[in-house]
Amino acid sequence: MRNNSAYKVKPEGSSIPDILKLVQQSFAYMEERINPPSSMHRLTVDSIRMACSEGEVWTIGVRPDACVFLKKKGDYLYCGKLAVRQDMRGKGLARALIELSEERARLMGLSGLELETRIELTENHETFRRLGFVQSGTGSHQGFDRPTYIMMRKTITSD
Repeated sequence: MRNNSAYKVKPEGSSIPDILKLVQQSFAYMEERINPPSSMHRLTVDSIRMACSEGEVWTIGVRPDACVFLKKKGDYLYCGKLAVRQDMRGKGLARALIELSEERARLMGLSGLELETRIELTENHETFRRLGFVQSGTGSHQGFDRPTYIMMRKTITSD
């Protein structure tokens, strides 16, 4: 990573309540735009602790200012809950966390990164495209007969 130091969160980490708040605040804007509601409503301190145990959670900043949840999914590293504080957007924190995710995937011998983003959030699709992701498919939440999210992947190369 370049200028932004990232920290791996431990399951007993004291920053977990702040990570929960960061995700809730960062995802709040989409509530009026997406259907079904965001899975962030099911996120708890305990589920973040579990995410730290079953995968990895990384943050940037003491507050924290940004976070990403990582978990191995087949030959890809799944990037979830990528969140950046509103007042810290545009400073390269999301890019830094994606670069970190690539480093982690390389260390695990994986082919690339994968993520999902809601159909309605076209500005997020464009952000992920600029970060090197391409659409790899669509999916539907239970009870929906139309796509509700797109899947995106980024292939990584060995250094």
